[in-house]
Amino acid sequence: MNIVMAASEAFPFCKTGGLADVVGALSQQLGMRKGNKVILFLPQYRNLSRVASLKVVPGVYLIPIGGRIEQVTLSYINWGTVIVFFIGNRKYFDRPDLYRTKAGEYPDNDERFILFCRAVLEGCKFVGFRPDIIHCHDWQTGLIPAYLKTVYKLDAFYTRTRSLFTIHNIAYQGHFPYSAYEKAGFHPVDYTPDKFEYYGGISFLKSGIVFADNVNTVSPNYAREVQNDPAKGFGLEGLLRFRSKNFCGIVNGIDTEIWDPETDPILPMGYDAFEFQRGKTACKMALLEECGLEQNPQKPVVGVVSRLDYQKGLDTAVNVIERYKGRVLFTILGAGDPKLEKAYQELARNNPSCVAYRGRLDEELAHKIYAGADLFLMPSRFEPCGLSQLIAMKYGTLPVVSRVGGLADTVKGYPASDATGFFIDPLTENGICAALDTALKAYADKKQWFKLVKNAMAADNSWDKSAQEYINLYHKTII
Repeated sequence: MNIVMAASEAFPFCKTGGLADVVGALSQQLGMRKGNKVILFLPQYRNLSRVASLKVVPGVYLIPIGGRIEQVTLSYINWGTVIVFFIGNRKYFDRPDLYRTKAGEYPDNDERFILFCRAVLEGCKFVGFRPDIIHCHDWQTGLIPAYLKTVYKLDAFYTRTRSLFTIHNIAYQGHFPYSAYEKAGFHPVDYTPDKFEYYGGISFLKSGIVFADNVNTVSPNYAREVQNDPAKGFGLEGLLRFRSKNFCGIVNGIDTEIWDPETDPILPMGYDAFEFQRGKTACKMALLEECGLEQNPQKPVVGVVSRLDYQKGLDTAVNVIERYKGRVLFTILGAGDPKLEKAYQELARNNPSCVAYRGRLDEELAHKIYAGADLFLMPSRFEPCGLSQLIAMKYGTLPVVSRVGGLADTVKGYPASDATGFFIDPLTENGICAALDTALKAYADKKQWFKLVKNAMAADNSWDKSAQEYINLYHKTII
């Protein structure tokens, strides 16, 4: 099967969040399956990582945007089982950050991703790769299925090509004014509520949902939530119910070559589920030293690795930390909402021996927190799937999570015999405290705690099963 993966980010090349981890790991998993040829298209951003030297595809090709023509170049590298093509256009992609500055979103994000979507389709033709399926990820690629069903409908190159559109987070919709629709080059006759029109403008995410042959999201429970709960469907729940026969949930996995406490080169000592106590303690003490926290191996450590925004619910945790700071050590890694950043900075400054905060992206420190913490806090208001709880369990760090989205699909709640974590219910300060109290009581019973840790580390959260589910969905889509 010829598979094109189209996304705005993929680890290890460019990343702002979990989308990049999913796209990178899934691409490799698909490429390793016999009979698949996989190419991945990404924008050629200024600050690409892990790219020593790109090979250039000779020539340029042209993309229309409104009344203008933009030139696009292609560069590529062979990355394991996948060929990664980088779509080059300095005007749109040679910038310090992927989507925004501190002042807000780039005002021309509509044009940037109109160009990207059209450049993926023209890029396949430019390199002679005829896809059976194009797998599109999130709003930045939502116009690709729309182009296939409209502008490219009679293009012989794409006669047998089908599309899958994956919603990683429905809250981010790529909503732009009507002028973006005109720039994209679609016919005015298609600007109707059942197709492109969205509150007088255009939503790239809605376009993907409407026009893709199949649509999925990243956990079965989240698929149910976004169809039935207006607070989680963000205005698109009716459309998703309409497409329910072609809409499903597939849980994300984690890349177990990167996330493995036994072989992780960042850790001071490796460990596995059978001999974890010594290694876990070494990682815990190293984390406490690096963060400047009290060097007490008996005190439980609660870790957080997260964006700081409304979705993640971490505004509800600030006062909770104040209540537990004498009994528990906290280490928080994350950036986002300036008000939340300030709140955590002040919390750490006022309690330097028991609260540490780092307001940046730091992959190495993230590894150390997953390994060195005892508990991992995720009080999310909604969570499509979540990768952090999967990584935490792999490292024997028990998640304390809301009972929402993929968290409900992937964590088994205490006190079940096969429990792997603790549920916050309801999501309030008192609800978080109740969950932490239960977790701390279990932590005090070492025999019980070690059983929970072994349960968590034994859970299979690799990509093996989920990648096969995607392949099955591809076959279903192209029939």
